[in-house]
Amino acid sequence: MKKPKFRELGEALRALFGGPYTSRFPAEMPEVPEGFRGKPEYQEDCIGCGACAQVCPPGAIEQIDDTENKIRTLILHLDRCIFCGQCVRNCTTEKGIIQTSQWDLATFDRSTLVEKVERKLVLCEVCGAVISTEDHIRWTAERLGPLAYANPSLLLASLSERGLLEEAPPPAREKDLVRPDRIRITCPRCRRETSLIV
Repeated sequence: MKKPKFRELGEALRALFGGPYTSRFPAEMPEVPEGFRGKPEYQEDCIGCGACAQVCPPGAIEQIDDTENKIRTLILHLDRCIFCGQCVRNCTTEKGIIQTSQWDLATFDRSTLVEKVERKLVLCEVCGAVISTEDHIRWTAERLGPLAYANPSLLLASLSERGLLEEAPPPAREKDLVRPDRIRITCPRCRRETSLIV
C-alpha cells in the first residue's frame, strides 16, 4: 500500500478543520453578481405595448387582447422563461420590465409561476381594430411633445385624457369612409383610406 502524499494529507486536514467548501444554500442564499439575469418582473412603468411578447424566444410572454372589455393582458409564464433578458433589452420604456436577482423559483405549484399585467386598450373608431394601449399612446405623445399634435389619434387621446373632449360614442360607420373620418381615433389602415380620398 502506498503512503499518502503530503498534498492529499494537507487537503484532508484543511477540509476537516476549515469547514465545508460549498455554500450553505437552502439555509443561506448566495450573493449574486451585478448584472445577473434573474427572474423578469413587470413594473408600474409598463405601458403594455407588447414588445416583450414579440421578442421572447421561448414564447414565455403571452399577449391577450380582449376587444369586448378593451383590456390587454400580458402574461409572463416563468416556468417557460429562459432568463435571456430579451424582454428587458427590447422594452419600449426601458423600465417596464426588469430582471431581478431572484433565481430560486422552485415550487410544487406551477400556477405561482405566472405574472400578469393589464392595460386599457384603444380601438379604432371606424373598424374596431386594436391600435394600442392608452398608456402606450400617452407615453408616445409625451415623447413627441408638440409634434404629437400632427397625429389626430394622439391629439384626440390626449384631449380626452385631460377632459377637454366631450365623451360621445363614435358615429356608426357609413358605407365608405369620408374625409371627416380623419379626425377620429383610427388605425393605420383606416387612416390610409381616408388620406386617399380626394
